[in-house]
Amino acid sequence: MSEKIYNVLFLCTGNSARSIIAECVLNRLGGGRFRAYSAGSFPKGDVHPYAMDLLRRRDFDTTELHSKSWDEFARSDAPQLDFVFIVCDKAANEVCPVWPGQPMTAHWGIPDPAAVEGNEAQKHFAFADTLRTLTNRIGIFVNLPLASIDRLSLRRKLHEIGATKDVPHDAVQPS
Repeated sequence: MSEKIYNVLFLCTGNSARSIIAECVLNRLGGGRFRAYSAGSFPKGDVHPYAMDLLRRRDFDTTELHSKSWDEFARSDAPQLDFVFIVCDKAANEVCPVWPGQPMTAHWGIPDPAAVEGNEAQKHFAFADTLRTLTNRIGIFVNLPLASIDRLSLRRKLHEIGATKDVPHDAVQPS
């Protein structure tokens, strides 16, 4: 019998940086046990160039990446989602569509690297820091015993992952 593949959707308002990065990280760290997607409530239409540059430099597969609406995942022909993680605070306050399959959801808010002001090094650092934070959180997630943990305990663990304290982008920046 083959092991279940879990479908995971990462949401952000613009679907141009954080959710895109999370999609790539989970598809890499998931070891074939997960299929990650990303979407936005108000997609920008393009992946942020700093996000795309970072992902390419770190050898992530970027061929299928594009900014898309979360409406694509609320349709009847969409993949049945097991988990939905909201990686920005704006999207966490929006009314989400009804997802087929009633996936488990959690808020994993991360500061928007695209909103960082400063020199090029500071902006690139913000994106790298976002990648680091998401890699840490997703690394914890993929190591949870999903097949054997009860729903209540799993929900608690997912919220704990999202509450992981990270250093904000502006606390430590290269000069």
